[in-house]
Amino acid sequence: MFPNHADPLVTAPAETAILAMLLAESPLSRVELARRTGLSSTAVTKAARPLIDDGYLHELPPERTAPGAGRPANPLTVTSGREFFAGVKISADTLYGTVCDLRARMRTTIHRPLGERDPDSVSALLIDLVAELLDTRPEFRERTRHLGIAVSGDVDRAAGRVRYSVLPGWRDVPLAKAIAGATGLNVTVENDVKALTVTEHWFGEGIGTEYFALVTIGAGIGSGLVVNGRLIAGAYGVAGEMGHIGIDPAGPRCHCGQTGCVEAIASSDAILAAVRGATGREDLDFDGAVLLARGGNPAAREVFARAGRAIGTGIATLVSLLGPERVVVTGEGLDTYDLFGAHIKDAYEAHCFKAAAKCPLTLRPLPWEEWARSAAVIGIQALFP
Repeated sequence: MFPNHADPLVTAPAETAILAMLLAESPLSRVELARRTGLSSTAVTKAARPLIDDGYLHELPPERTAPGAGRPANPLTVTSGREFFAGVKISADTLYGTVCDLRARMRTTIHRPLGERDPDSVSALLIDLVAELLDTRPEFRERTRHLGIAVSGDVDRAAGRVRYSVLPGWRDVPLAKAIAGATGLNVTVENDVKALTVTEHWFGEGIGTEYFALVTIGAGIGSGLVVNGRLIAGAYGVAGEMGHIGIDPAGPRCHCGQTGCVEAIASSDAILAAVRGATGREDLDFDGAVLLARGGNPAAREVFARAGRAIGTGIATLVSLLGPERVVVTGEGLDTYDLFGAHIKDAYEAHCFKAAAKCPLTLRPLPWEEWARSAAVIGIQALFP
Protein backbone atom coordinates (compact mmCIF):
# COMPACT_ATOMS: atom_id res chain seq x y z
CA MET A 1 0.00 0.00 0.00
CA PHE A 2 1.18 3.52 -0.76
CA PRO A 3 1.43 6.12 1.99
CA ASN A 4 -1.01 9.03 1.91
CA HIS A 5 -0.49 11.18 -1.18
CA ALA A 6 0.43 14.20 0.87
CA ASP A 7 2.92 12.39 3.13
CA PRO A 8 6.61 11.91 2.32
CA LEU A 9 7.88 8.34 2.17
CA VAL A 10 10.79 9.02 4.53
CA THR A 11 11.03 11.47 7.40
CA ALA A 12 13.85 10.25 9.66
CA PRO A 13 17.27 11.76 8.76
CA ALA A 14 18.95 8.33 8.47
CA GLU A 15 16.29 6.95 6.12
CA THR A 16 16.37 10.14 4.08
CA ALA A 17 20.16 10.04 3.68
CA ILE A 18 20.24 6.37 2.70
CA LEU A 19 17.40 6.52 0.19
CA ALA A 20 18.77 9.68 -1.44
CA MET A 21 22.22 8.16 -1.84
CA LEU A 22 20.91 4.89 -3.23
CA LEU A 23 18.63 6.66 -5.72
CA ALA A 24 21.68 8.32 -7.24
CA GLU A 25 24.33 5.65 -6.83
CA SER A 26 22.88 2.14 -6.34
CA PRO A 27 24.08 -0.43 -5.52
CA LEU A 28 26.09 0.26 -2.36
CA SER A 29 27.04 -1.99 0.52
CA ARG A 30 26.00 -1.14 4.06
CA VAL A 31 29.66 -0.53 4.88
CA GLU A 32 29.94 2.00 2.04
CA LEU A 33 26.65 3.64 3.04
CA ALA A 34 27.91 3.98 6.59
CA ARG A 35 31.17 5.49 5.40
CA ARG A 36 29.49 7.94 3.02
CA THR A 37 26.71 9.07 5.36
CA GLY A 38 28.64 9.07 8.63
CA LEU A 39 26.11 6.67 10.17
CA SER A 40 27.02 3.53 12.06
CA SER A 41 26.49 0.15 10.37
CA THR A 42 23.74 -0.55 12.90
CA ALA A 43 22.00 2.72 12.06
CA VAL A 44 22.20 1.94 8.32
CA THR A 45 20.66 -1.50 8.84
CA LYS A 46 17.90 -0.08 11.04
CA ALA A 47 17.10 2.73 8.58
CA ALA A 48 17.09 0.43 5.57
CA ARG A 49 14.78 -2.18 7.08
CA PRO A 50 11.42 -0.38 6.62
CA LEU A 51 12.39 0.57 3.05
CA ILE A 52 13.19 -3.06 2.31
CA ASP A 53 9.93 -4.18 3.93
CA ASP A 54 7.97 -1.67 1.81
CA GLY A 55 9.69 -2.87 -1.36
CA TYR A 56 11.63 0.32 -2.13
CA LEU A 57 15.01 -1.31 -1.54
CA HIS A 58 16.26 -4.86 -1.95
CA GLU A 59 19.46 -6.78 -1.38
CA LEU A 60 21.61 -8.12 -4.19
CA PRO A 61 23.22 -11.56 -3.94
CA PRO A 62 26.67 -11.54 -2.33
CA GLU A 63 28.31 -12.87 -5.47
CA ARG A 64 27.66 -9.49 -7.09
CA THR A 65 30.35 -7.95 -4.86
CA ALA A 66 34.10 -8.15 -5.34
CA PRO A 67 35.85 -10.89 -3.39
CA GLY A 68 37.61 -9.74 -0.25
CA ALA A 69 38.35 -10.45 3.34
CA GLY A 70 35.57 -11.24 5.76
CA ARG A 71 31.96 -12.22 5.27
CA PRO A 72 30.45 -11.46 1.82
CA ALA A 73 28.26 -8.37 1.79
CA ASN A 74 24.77 -8.03 0.30
CA PRO A 75 24.69 -4.64 -1.44
CA LEU A 76 21.51 -2.59 -1.25
CA THR A 77 19.87 -1.19 -4.35
CA VAL A 78 16.68 0.62 -5.27
CA THR A 79 13.74 -1.39 -6.58
CA SER A 80 13.22 0.90 -9.54
CA GLY A 81 9.73 -0.38 -10.46
CA ARG A 82 8.30 -0.08 -6.95
CA GLU A 83 6.81 3.30 -7.80
CA PHE A 84 6.46 5.42 -10.93
CA PHE A 85 6.32 9.18 -11.45
CA ALA A 86 4.64 11.16 -14.19
CA GLY A 87 6.19 14.37 -15.47
CA VAL A 88 4.98 17.04 -17.90
CA LYS A 89 6.92 19.97 -19.32
CA ILE A 90 4.81 22.87 -20.63
CA SER A 91 6.72 24.61 -23.42
CA ALA A 92 5.59 27.49 -25.61
CA ASP A 93 3.92 25.23 -28.16
CA THR A 94 4.06 21.61 -26.92
CA LEU A 95 3.38 19.42 -23.90
CA TYR A 96 6.08 16.81 -23.28
CA GLY A 97 5.18 13.95 -20.94
CA THR A 98 6.95 10.95 -19.48
CA VAL A 99 6.70 8.24 -16.85
CA CYS A 100 9.89 7.56 -14.88
CA ASP A 101 10.83 4.90 -12.39
CA LEU A 102 12.50 5.46 -9.02
CA ARG A 103 15.92 5.76 -10.64
CA ALA A 104 14.57 8.53 -12.93
CA ARG A 105 14.77 6.35 -16.03
CA MET A 106 12.16 7.24 -18.63
CA ARG A 107 9.84 4.29 -19.32
CA THR A 108 7.58 6.00 -21.87
CA THR A 109 7.24 9.44 -23.47
CA ILE A 110 4.46 11.33 -25.26
CA HIS A 111 4.24 14.83 -26.68
CA ARG A 112 1.25 16.80 -27.88
CA PRO A 113 1.15 20.17 -29.68
CA LEU A 114 -0.60 23.01 -27.92
CA GLY A 115 -3.48 24.76 -29.65
CA GLU A 116 -4.98 27.36 -27.37
CA ARG A 117 -2.64 28.41 -24.57
CA ASP A 118 -5.10 29.64 -21.97
CA PRO A 119 -4.91 27.78 -18.63
CA ASP A 120 -8.17 25.86 -19.08
CA SER A 121 -7.25 24.55 -22.54
CA VAL A 122 -3.71 23.60 -21.51
CA SER A 123 -4.98 21.93 -18.33
CA ALA A 124 -7.51 19.86 -20.27
CA LEU A 125 -4.85 18.67 -22.71
CA LEU A 126 -2.44 17.98 -19.86
CA ILE A 127 -5.03 15.86 -18.03
CA ASP A 128 -5.64 13.82 -21.18
CA LEU A 129 -1.90 13.40 -21.75
CA VAL A 130 -1.36 12.14 -18.18
CA ALA A 131 -4.21 9.65 -18.59
CA GLU A 132 -2.64 8.41 -21.82
CA LEU A 133 0.75 8.05 -20.13
CA LEU A 134 -0.63 6.07 -17.20
CA ASP A 135 -2.69 3.82 -19.46
CA THR A 136 0.42 2.77 -21.39
CA ARG A 137 1.04 -0.07 -18.91
CA PRO A 138 -1.10 -1.39 -16.02
CA GLU A 139 1.67 -0.90 -13.46
CA PHE A 140 1.91 2.79 -14.31
CA ARG A 141 -1.73 3.30 -13.35
CA GLU A 142 -1.39 1.13 -10.24
CA ARG A 143 1.88 2.53 -8.89
CA THR A 144 1.88 6.24 -9.77
CA ARG A 145 0.81 8.76 -7.17
CA HIS A 146 3.02 11.76 -8.00
CA LEU A 147 2.87 14.11 -10.99
CA GLY A 148 5.41 16.87 -11.52
CA ILE A 149 4.71 19.80 -13.86
CA ALA A 150 7.54 22.02 -15.09
CA VAL A 151 6.81 25.46 -16.54
CA SER A 152 8.95 28.53 -17.16
CA GLY A 153 8.69 31.67 -15.08
CA ASP A 154 7.79 32.58 -11.51
CA VAL A 155 6.28 29.54 -9.81
CA ASP A 156 5.03 29.35 -6.22
CA ARG A 157 5.77 25.69 -5.61
CA ALA A 158 4.26 25.58 -2.12
CA ALA A 159 0.96 26.99 -3.35
CA GLY A 160 1.01 25.15 -6.69
CA ARG A 161 0.53 28.42 -8.57
CA VAL A 162 2.13 29.83 -11.69
CA ARG A 163 2.53 33.48 -10.73
CA TYR A 164 3.98 34.55 -14.07
CA SER A 165 5.08 32.67 -17.18
CA VAL A 166 5.85 34.51 -20.38
CA LEU A 167 5.83 31.47 -22.71
CA PRO A 168 2.19 30.41 -22.25
CA GLY A 169 1.38 34.00 -21.18
CA TRP A 170 -0.04 33.14 -17.74
CA ARG A 171 -0.47 35.15 -14.56
CA ASP A 172 -1.60 33.76 -11.20
CA VAL A 173 -2.83 30.33 -12.34
CA PRO A 174 -3.65 27.76 -9.56
CA LEU A 175 -2.44 24.89 -11.72
CA ALA A 176 -1.77 22.18 -9.11
CA LYS A 177 -5.25 22.33 -7.59
CA ALA A 178 -7.00 21.90 -10.94
CA ILE A 179 -4.79 19.04 -12.12
CA ALA A 180 -4.82 17.21 -8.79
CA GLY A 181 -8.60 17.33 -8.68
CA ALA A 182 -8.91 15.84 -12.15
CA THR A 183 -6.18 13.18 -11.91
CA GLY A 184 -6.25 12.17 -8.24
CA LEU A 185 -2.45 12.53 -8.15
CA ASN A 186 -0.24 14.46 -5.79
CA VAL A 187 0.79 17.38 -8.04
CA THR A 188 3.89 19.53 -7.69
CA VAL A 189 4.43 22.52 -9.96
CA GLU A 190 7.96 23.85 -10.29
CA ASN A 191 9.93 26.27 -12.41
CA ASP A 192 11.37 24.23 -15.26
CA VAL A 193 14.97 25.28 -14.76
CA LYS A 194 14.83 24.53 -11.03
CA ALA A 195 13.40 21.11 -11.86
CA LEU A 196 16.22 20.48 -14.32
CA THR A 197 18.74 21.61 -11.70
CA VAL A 198 17.39 19.07 -9.19
CA THR A 199 17.59 16.34 -11.83
CA GLU A 200 21.19 17.11 -12.76
CA HIS A 201 22.15 17.35 -9.09
CA TRP A 202 20.55 14.04 -8.13
CA PHE A 203 21.06 11.98 -11.27
CA GLY A 204 23.49 13.80 -13.57
CA GLU A 205 26.58 15.98 -13.62
CA GLY A 206 25.96 17.30 -10.11
CA ILE A 207 26.02 13.97 -8.24
CA GLY A 208 28.12 14.29 -5.11
CA THR A 209 28.36 18.09 -5.12
CA GLU A 210 27.25 20.37 -2.31
CA TYR A 211 27.47 23.54 -4.43
CA PHE A 212 26.18 23.28 -8.00
CA ALA A 213 24.62 25.50 -10.66
CA LEU A 214 22.80 24.95 -13.93
CA VAL A 215 22.27 27.56 -16.64
CA THR A 216 19.90 27.28 -19.59
CA ILE A 217 20.16 29.32 -22.78
CA GLY A 218 17.59 29.58 -25.54
CA ALA A 219 14.11 31.09 -25.59
CA GLY A 220 14.87 32.23 -22.05
CA ILE A 221 17.99 32.48 -19.91
CA GLY A 222 17.52 30.60 -16.66
CA SER A 223 19.53 29.17 -13.81
CA GLY A 224 19.18 27.04 -10.72
CA LEU A 225 21.40 26.92 -7.65
CA VAL A 226 22.21 24.19 -5.14
CA VAL A 227 23.74 25.22 -1.80
CA ASN A 228 24.67 22.74 0.93
CA GLY A 229 23.10 20.02 -1.18
CA ARG A 230 19.70 21.69 -1.45
CA LEU A 231 18.01 23.62 -4.25
CA ILE A 232 17.73 27.29 -3.33
CA ALA A 233 14.39 28.98 -3.96
CA GLY A 234 14.91 32.01 -1.71
CA ALA A 235 12.41 33.90 0.39
CA TYR A 236 10.21 34.68 -2.62
CA GLY A 237 10.85 31.63 -4.80
CA VAL A 238 12.91 33.36 -7.48
CA ALA A 239 16.49 32.91 -6.25
CA GLY A 240 19.02 32.27 -8.98
CA GLU A 241 17.25 34.07 -11.84
CA MET A 242 20.43 34.80 -13.76
CA GLY A 243 18.44 35.84 -16.82
CA HIS A 244 17.23 38.90 -14.96
CA ILE A 245 20.56 40.13 -13.67
CA GLY A 246 20.96 43.62 -15.12
CA ILE A 247 24.32 43.95 -16.86
CA ASP A 248 23.75 46.91 -19.20
CA PRO A 249 21.82 49.98 -17.95
CA ALA A 250 21.65 51.24 -21.54
CA GLY A 251 20.55 47.86 -22.88
CA PRO A 252 17.19 46.78 -24.28
CA ARG A 253 13.99 46.59 -22.28
CA CYS A 254 13.22 43.14 -20.88
CA HIS A 255 9.74 41.58 -20.76
CA CYS A 256 10.09 41.57 -16.95
CA GLY A 257 10.00 45.37 -17.03
CA GLN A 258 13.68 45.99 -16.28
CA THR A 259 16.43 47.22 -18.61
CA GLY A 260 19.57 45.44 -19.76
CA CYS A 261 18.85 41.97 -18.33
CA VAL A 262 20.93 39.06 -19.61
CA GLU A 263 17.73 37.61 -21.13
CA ALA A 264 16.95 40.89 -22.91
CA ILE A 265 20.29 40.59 -24.71
CA ALA A 266 20.86 36.84 -25.08
CA SER A 267 17.54 35.03 -25.45
CA SER A 268 16.73 33.75 -28.94
CA ASP A 269 14.00 36.40 -29.39
CA ALA A 270 16.38 39.14 -28.27
CA ILE A 271 19.07 37.94 -30.65
CA LEU A 272 16.61 37.81 -33.55
CA ALA A 273 15.33 41.32 -32.83
CA ALA A 274 18.88 42.66 -32.65
CA VAL A 275 19.95 40.97 -35.90
CA ARG A 276 16.87 42.34 -37.67
CA GLY A 277 17.64 45.81 -36.35
CA ALA A 278 21.33 45.62 -37.26
CA THR A 279 20.76 44.32 -40.78
CA GLY A 280 17.41 45.87 -41.68
CA ARG A 281 16.16 42.37 -42.54
CA GLU A 282 12.73 42.28 -40.90
CA ASP A 283 11.92 39.12 -42.87
CA LEU A 284 14.46 37.02 -40.96
CA ASP A 285 13.45 34.24 -38.62
CA PHE A 286 15.87 32.89 -36.02
CA ASP A 287 17.24 30.20 -38.35
CA GLY A 288 17.86 32.90 -40.93
CA ALA A 289 19.73 34.99 -38.36
CA VAL A 290 21.90 31.99 -37.54
CA LEU A 291 22.67 31.35 -41.21
CA LEU A 292 23.55 35.00 -41.70
CA ALA A 293 25.98 34.92 -38.78
CA ARG A 294 27.53 31.64 -39.86
CA GLY A 295 27.92 33.09 -43.33
CA GLY A 296 30.15 35.81 -41.92
CA ASN A 297 27.79 38.81 -41.76
CA PRO A 298 29.64 41.11 -39.32
CA ALA A 299 26.51 42.73 -37.85
CA ALA A 300 24.87 39.37 -37.15
CA ARG A 301 28.07 37.93 -35.73
CA GLU A 302 28.40 40.87 -33.35
CA VAL A 303 24.87 40.32 -32.05
CA PHE A 304 25.74 36.72 -31.16
CA ALA A 305 29.04 37.83 -29.66
CA ARG A 306 27.23 40.36 -27.46
CA ALA A 307 24.83 37.62 -26.37
CA GLY A 308 27.78 35.41 -25.46
CA ARG A 309 29.39 38.16 -23.42
CA ALA A 310 26.12 38.76 -21.57
CA ILE A 311 25.74 35.06 -20.74
CA GLY A 312 29.37 34.74 -19.65
CA THR A 313 29.07 37.81 -17.41
CA GLY A 314 25.88 36.45 -15.86
CA ILE A 315 27.47 33.06 -15.16
CA ALA A 316 30.52 34.76 -13.67
CA THR A 317 28.26 36.71 -11.32
CA LEU A 318 26.63 33.50 -10.12
CA VAL A 319 29.94 31.71 -9.70
CA SER A 320 31.58 34.57 -7.83
CA LEU A 321 28.64 34.79 -5.41
CA LEU A 322 27.98 31.07 -4.94
CA GLY A 323 31.30 29.33 -5.60
CA PRO A 324 29.85 26.13 -7.15
CA GLU A 325 31.96 23.06 -7.80
CA ARG A 326 30.47 22.68 -11.29
CA VAL A 327 28.23 24.61 -13.67
CA VAL A 328 26.21 22.82 -16.34
CA VAL A 329 25.17 24.87 -19.38
CA THR A 330 22.26 23.47 -21.39
CA GLY A 331 19.16 24.47 -23.35
CA GLU A 332 18.15 24.65 -26.99
CA GLY A 333 20.57 27.56 -27.44
CA LEU A 334 23.47 25.10 -27.47
CA ASP A 335 22.61 24.50 -31.14
CA THR A 336 24.24 27.87 -31.88
CA TYR A 337 27.08 27.57 -29.37
CA ASP A 338 29.60 27.87 -32.20
CA LEU A 339 28.56 31.51 -32.61
CA PHE A 340 28.94 32.67 -29.03
CA GLY A 341 30.69 29.91 -27.04
CA ALA A 342 34.12 31.56 -27.13
CA HIS A 343 32.60 34.85 -26.00
CA ILE A 344 30.85 33.13 -23.08
CA LYS A 345 34.16 31.62 -21.93
CA ASP A 346 36.11 34.87 -22.38
CA ALA A 347 33.56 36.93 -20.43
CA TYR A 348 33.29 34.25 -17.77
CA GLU A 349 37.04 34.20 -17.18
CA ALA A 350 37.26 37.99 -17.26
CA HIS A 351 34.51 38.61 -14.71
CA CYS A 352 34.96 35.74 -12.24
CA PHE A 353 36.63 36.72 -8.99
CA LYS A 354 40.07 35.12 -8.88
CA ALA A 355 39.97 31.38 -7.96
CA ALA A 356 36.23 31.18 -8.69
CA ALA A 357 37.15 30.93 -12.39
CA LYS A 358 38.49 27.41 -11.70
CA CYS A 359 34.88 26.20 -11.64
CA PRO A 360 34.40 24.25 -14.90
CA LEU A 361 31.56 24.90 -17.35
CA THR A 362 30.13 21.65 -18.73
CA LEU A 363 28.02 21.68 -21.89
CA ARG A 364 25.08 19.27 -21.65
CA PRO A 365 22.73 19.11 -24.68
CA LEU A 366 19.31 17.86 -23.53
CA PRO A 367 16.27 16.97 -25.67
CA TRP A 368 12.86 18.26 -24.62
CA GLU A 369 11.94 14.90 -23.14
CA GLU A 370 14.63 15.48 -20.50
CA TRP A 371 12.64 18.49 -19.31
CA ALA A 372 9.63 16.22 -18.81
CA ARG A 373 11.92 13.80 -16.95
CA SER A 374 12.94 16.65 -14.68
CA ALA A 375 9.29 17.25 -13.87
CA ALA A 376 8.96 13.58 -12.89
CA VAL A 377 12.04 13.94 -10.68
CA ILE A 378 10.21 16.67 -8.78
CA GLY A 379 7.70 13.93 -7.99
CA ILE A 380 10.52 11.71 -6.74
CA GLN A 381 11.71 14.61 -4.61
CA ALA A 382 8.26 14.70 -3.00
CA LEU A 383 9.13 11.38 -1.32
CA PHE A 384 11.41 13.40 0.96
CA PRO A 385 10.52 15.96 3.64
